Amino acid sequence: MASNVTDFTQDFAILNQRVNDEPLTYLDNAATAQKPQQVIDALTHFYQHDNANVHRGVHTLAERATEQYEAARAKVQHFINAAEPAEVIFTKGATDGLNLVASTYGEAHVQAGDEIVISIMEHHSNLIPWQQLALKKHATLKYIGLTADGELDLADAAQKITDKTKIVALTHASNVLGTITPLKQVAKLAHQHGAVIVGDGAQAAPHVKVDVQDLDVDFYAFSGHKMMGPTGIGALYGKRALLDATDPYQYGGEMIDFVNLYDSTWTELPWKFEAGTQNIAGAIGLGAAVDYLEAIGMDQVAAHEQHLVDYLLPKMLDLDYLEVYGPHDPAKHTGVIAFNIKGIHPHDVATALDMDGVAVRAGHHCAQPLMKELHQVATARASFYLYNTQADADRLLNAIQEAKEFFSHGSVEAK
Repeated sequence: MASNVTDFTQDFAILNQRVNDEPLTYLDNAATAQKPQQVIDALTHFYQHDNANVHRGVHTLAERATEQYEAARAKVQHFINAAEPAEVIFTKGATDGLNLVASTYGEAHVQAGDEIVISIMEHHSNLIPWQQLALKKHATLKYIGLTADGELDLADAAQKITDKTKIVALTHASNVLGTITPLKQVAKLAHQHGAVIVGDGAQAAPHVKVDVQDLDVDFYAFSGHKMMGPTGIGALYGKRALLDATDPYQYGGEMIDFVNLYDSTWTELPWKFEAGTQNIAGAIGLGAAVDYLEAIGMDQVAAHEQHLVDYLLPKMLDLDYLEVYGPHDPAKHTGVIAFNIKGIHPHDVATALDMDGVAVRAGHHCAQPLMKELHQVATARASFYLYNTQADADRLLNAIQEAKEFFSHGSVEAK
């Protein structure tokens, strides 16, 4: 493995290519991260040597597959500091995990007249499940607002969360504004009113050290593909007492204890929430991604990304033709930076940047209510990860300048 941040690109073959005859600068990490060779090798090794179904075979391959699958669960448990492996449920990703909580715990505990509290900056994955649950149950859905610089308004949170609140669901890190939500502080407030708190960790788990016990969240969901694992795999953390008291919502093989003609009983945690054959290889790949991140250290990952933000954000703010969203203080901003070139549609900006080999995302980022709050239809978004460098930040700045020149004058100066 690479020994320092400048060498990480050697583990990512996909980054060593040219796009539109320019070196690839991949800055779409909030959508998905690239995979190191170690993760790819783990997937290949499993399929070439150990492929079998888990938990229901006594032959050697089945035992090997089961051992690796459950070892991956233990790695995830350690990664987020859950109390035990049984509190980690494998899912398809953060969206699947959040829907699981809404469809099980939410379905059982939210009644007419109750309240569900989320924020205006939520990704649709942490908005629509609660919106639909509120509609179905005739509950009230309430939104916590933002401060002027795009942080969660804690004073508004204190007003919105009441004794009628049953669930508070918040992003841990915004996929647009680059802000970190003080989940621990809001969890305390929620618990004072008898509510549970659900954390959407899709944009936090890959980038900062997450300790679910210290945060005191009741549920916490995240995706593997955003932290260099395979697509189609993620994890949901839940406190054992809550998971034990919650019925599953998918039924079939693996999750049963006894099946009779007219009733059935469920197996123990975590398997009662893992109906059918799971993404075994995906879980093993996620475990390899955890190994990779922990070998580096999440504090180092966060420090590296903060260094890039400290360098880049002030330079972007100095460009009078750019609108940059979220906090202007680099210390309050993650490696997700949403921006617009004034007067140019973000899709045009992203296309122009791609011609320079710079990959960014453009659109509403699955956060349409937030876009309305910002009075925008869409934005461009650059997002950084551990394999990005200061040179990548410079390429982004140069590409933005060239895009501005092109759309203003119809050409750019020769390089």
